[in-house]
Amino acid sequence: MSSTWWHDAVIYQIYPRSFRASGSQTQGDLQGVIAGLASIAALGVDAVWLSPFYASPMADSGYDISDHRNVDPRFGSLDDARALINAAHELGLRIIVDYVPNHVSDQHVWFQEALNSPIDSMERNRFHFRDGKGSDGSEPPNNWISVFNGPAWTRTTNADGSPGQWYLHLFAPEQPDVNWTNPQVQQDMLDTLRFWLDQGVDGFRVDVAMGMAKDMTYADQDDAQGLIDAIRLDLFDGSPESFERRELVNNSRIFDRDELHEYVRMMRAVLDSYRDDLVSVAEAWVYPPERAHRYIRPDEFHQIFNFDFLVAPWDTQHLGDAISRTLADMTAGTPTWALDNHDTPRVATRLGGGPEGVARARALMCLTLALPGSVYIYQGQELGLEDVNVPDSERDDPVWHRSGGAQLGRDGARVPLPWAGDAPSFGFSTSTTTWLSQPHQWASLTREAQQADEQSTLNLVRRALDIRHDLRDTSLAQHPTVTIDGELLILRRDDITVVTNTGQDPRPISTTGDLLLCSRRVSADHAQGSIPGNTTWWLTGSVSRP
Repeated sequence: MSSTWWHDAVIYQIYPRSFRASGSQTQGDLQGVIAGLASIAALGVDAVWLSPFYASPMADSGYDISDHRNVDPRFGSLDDARALINAAHELGLRIIVDYVPNHVSDQHVWFQEALNSPIDSMERNRFHFRDGKGSDGSEPPNNWISVFNGPAWTRTTNADGSPGQWYLHLFAPEQPDVNWTNPQVQQDMLDTLRFWLDQGVDGFRVDVAMGMAKDMTYADQDDAQGLIDAIRLDLFDGSPESFERRELVNNSRIFDRDELHEYVRMMRAVLDSYRDDLVSVAEAWVYPPERAHRYIRPDEFHQIFNFDFLVAPWDTQHLGDAISRTLADMTAGTPTWALDNHDTPRVATRLGGGPEGVARARALMCLTLALPGSVYIYQGQELGLEDVNVPDSERDDPVWHRSGGAQLGRDGARVPLPWAGDAPSFGFSTSTTTWLSQPHQWASLTREAQQADEQSTLNLVRRALDIRHDLRDTSLAQHPTVTIDGELLILRRDDITVVTNTGQDPRPISTTGDLLLCSRRVSADHAQGSIPGNTTWWLTGSVSRP
């Protein structure tokens, strides 16, 4: 196997809780994933990334892990995990799993031991326990803020009922941060990598990679709220102010600290000791680019997610700038591209929603699949799904609860997938209900319905991936040039030209070759010499404006 397969791979993200269930459960499981793998392989992707399926109380949909080396019973067993890895390999798919090194569940045996151990004990040193401020210690140790709103500290209660120390959690209180300066934490986290490598996985997506190190003096953060706002993707609009705000992350008290790279090198050494075809991708939204480059040095991560492109608005200037910046940085590592994931709104919703949002999402998907590097597809993107307006009574995301409903959270993008049939649960399970309700209008968007529709989003993605694979070693191997002409973005790669019209109205263009791919459901416009609005074309030959 190629040791650099991930350089131009297409990776499909599976969120197991919402992918597919094997029986009557309202939530998905690993046997359900196994049942759906053939459909994913048929898309033409190269690998699957699995969000957490580990033992967890599910306070944050599995990112609060009580045992990193076991499977939560609601998802199945370790035998199911091994069967899934083997089934994927038999289909020619590699498996990437989530790795969560920043925090654990408050039900983890270590944290329970810490609660029952004295101050300054080794058990407490595995975490960040501090005395509170004030004469009675009733104030948090500092002004750090949780990504999920509110203070990043929660006070404990002693065995005699008296108030105790505070512990740090950058996310929910049920997710205490571990202390990576502690050698026991380092060893245990590295052992988790070894455990899953021994099961046969092909790589790791590293959650909150920029958060593993903290300022151990626990000093106040300048503009603590601004720092949290800086990592909120929904607040980034590509403006100079947005970029300036992101610089707050640079070597801050809790994110992107210089010393975390020591821990990254420890992880990479473990991977390198196993095989040379493994991959690690960092979830780290840092700025300026020089900070991001540090994560993908030769002895650190293989890739870093490209969030600039993920949040780029639907206009040629922002898209063109995000692409050009990324391509200019290609010498620092293989670029990555994604349009959404389990933590963001679905791309069709982000780009306006409704028929127009779906048209734009189809066009942007086609543009993205023409770019060099790795492309990450979130489950349901190939079906053209939009966010669901989840009833308040069903909302599960701690972001919703901790913000008092001010932030909707991520549930809308996590609704279980529609597979077949004309009513919920649309083949997701044998039950008629799912843990988050599916809308009835999804009947026309099931995988079964779209397979029978030649112009569906599903078949569009399949065609794009087929062409991408056919051209992988020829035209699409060339470094592209990017040109902006009003509302047209023109990407040129050797003898292939990709044109995206981000405007509403058709734009006249002259072409010298054939139309390979059109994001619209009807492509007759090519013969008439104009590209419709919210559309992407793949063409042979050149393109010019009349």
